Amino acid sequence: MTQDIETICAPATAAGGALAVIRISGPEAITIASSICNHDVTPLPSNKVHHVQIQTPNVSQSESSSKRETIDDVLLTIFRAPHSYTGEDSVEISCHGSRYIVQKILDLLIQNGCRMAQPGEYTMRAYLNGKLDLSQAEAVADLIASSNQASHHIAMSQLRGHFSSELKTLRNQLLKLTSLIELELDFSDHEDLEFADREELLTLAQTIEAHIARLSSTFETGQALKQGIPVAIVGKTNVGKSTLLNQLVDDERAIVSDIHGTTRDTIEETMDINGVQFRFIDTAGIRKTNDKVEQIGIERTIQAIKKARIVIWLLDQQPTRSEKNEMSELSKGKRRIYVHNKADLIDINKFNPYIIPLSLISAKTGKGIPNLKNRIYEEAQHAGLISNSNDVIVSNARHYDALVHAHENLQRVLDGLRQQQSGELLSEDLRLVLSDLAEITGEGQITPQETLNNIFSHFCVGK
Repeated sequence: MTQDIETICAPATAAGGALAVIRISGPEAITIASSICNHDVTPLPSNKVHHVQIQTPNVSQSESSSKRETIDDVLLTIFRAPHSYTGEDSVEISCHGSRYIVQKILDLLIQNGCRMAQPGEYTMRAYLNGKLDLSQAEAVADLIASSNQASHHIAMSQLRGHFSSELKTLRNQLLKLTSLIELELDFSDHEDLEFADREELLTLAQTIEAHIARLSSTFETGQALKQGIPVAIVGKTNVGKSTLLNQLVDDERAIVSDIHGTTRDTIEETMDINGVQFRFIDTAGIRKTNDKVEQIGIERTIQAIKKARIVIWLLDQQPTRSEKNEMSELSKGKRRIYVHNKADLIDINKFNPYIIPLSLISAKTGKGIPNLKNRIYEEAQHAGLISNSNDVIVSNARHYDALVHAHENLQRVLDGLRQQQSGELLSEDLRLVLSDLAEITGEGQITPQETLNNIFSHFCVGK
């Protein structure tokens, strides 16, 4: 792929705010910016903010520059290559957020030689100019989309190159393994020379395999943190599931009624607990019914339980042992929280804590809700979904697919080492592993144009 060397421009902020930022990048960025200002900005120092006026050009050669119409007083910053986001000469203009002003400045820039940038083109140029690798470039989109502390942390970690550093370590380990196998091939006729026996190669390959497997295993956690940890609110009809959802998200999100079977489908809403986004799913009440529509809703409840990481079993009376066993079977493998609703109406002394440990709440009054939120957060921690460490977490499906393929190819290397396969076959599989990992960062290979376009098309125009 060859880089487009045209100078591009685009707003880098959403419309409608008090201020707007217009970004220009390319070989003529500073010259074009100067042509629409009230004085020459090309000699101005880089990385400093300058106060200038954006003005229209003269109508005719006979008119003086004083007749130029001032569009806006702006702040202008120059970034000279390679010390810019894109690695090219760049200019950022901070103006008032009026749609008219922004459009007028863009029109002037285009009249003087710019073209409008395509979605993601600035970040694509940063990648092509070596300012970011491909995984870091994708992290820019994740950072823009982050809606809570956890997803922000993942995106920032990836943007700062923590994931890239892990891949670099893997690459170095693979290169060492490849080198040892190549040496084995080159000196196979010299029985008295031994660079590495097969056991040493197998140990090194197992270390690499464990590293890749660990990274792959974080994807489920990464997706949960990125999209919201799914929490299903489950129970019989009319126990207060919809009321609880409304109380948790502090909004009248679900219809509340004393009529059994009111909720016929799942209702989802998200909220932040201690910087982590949770996705609460209000489900249809579980009971025996001949209503076909309600039966569909109950089936969707079961599907919601399967997809959830945490299940809140909402009760309005002490469950029997058989009921507890049924709940345990339906939510097998999930973190479970048993909650007794309507705590304001019950006598706690009548409960047997040995049958089932219950959290007491009143979804109607809000009693016990703060404690329940803390319990939900703790269950997410116990499930391994929340970590205070700096471990790399994979949240991008493309990265996960590449790691899965790398793991599959490395398994063939391990099998080959155990079966004493020839070095030629082992080397070929190792090259495939290296190629799979290179797909993530875009290094060491020519990336197809359609792959890049697919990745960067998800960016906003100003990025």
